[in-house]
Amino acid sequence: MLNVAVLMGRLVADPELRRTQSDLAVCSFRIAVDRSYSNKSGERQADFIDIVAWRSTAEFVCKYFTKGQMIAVEGSIQTRSYEDKQGNKRTAVEVVANNVSFCGSKRESGGAPSGERGYDRASSYGGSYSDTRDEFSSAPSFAEPAPAFSSGDDSSFETDTADADLPF
Repeated sequence: MLNVAVLMGRLVADPELRRTQSDLAVCSFRIAVDRSYSNKSGERQADFIDIVAWRSTAEFVCKYFTKGQMIAVEGSIQTRSYEDKQGNKRTAVEVVANNVSFCGSKRESGGAPSGERGYDRASSYGGSYSDTRDEFSSAPSFAEPAPAFSSGDDSSFETDTADADLPF
């Protein structure tokens, strides 16, 4: 089975960090994701998607993201049932975030000087955070380019035309 959701949108409100009774960090937030098409009058519609982040991913989102910022989320879709205040059974559909990334410009990320909002390591375009990593990581930088593959000398290559039952 495959359950992967990859979304990019803008935060509808500032995320807030909460703690469970067992002291696990959890952050619920909503993002507005533009649809890829326009309606008859040329207006673009948006879908509002609920996201839940746990543990260090929740802390990361609450520390570095604010309302209106662009965010990329990779996770899985989860449904849960609950009973509302009137006793009606409800079903919630949300994305549980495994990985979140910055996808706006530095200016869009608040443009705060280094260290003022904790942006000293996280303000670069394309930065991301995942629970599976110990530390924030961005795109790797390499000191030298990767070696090129050469086709080599094919003078000793021999074509076998006797095998006629090959499918190509």
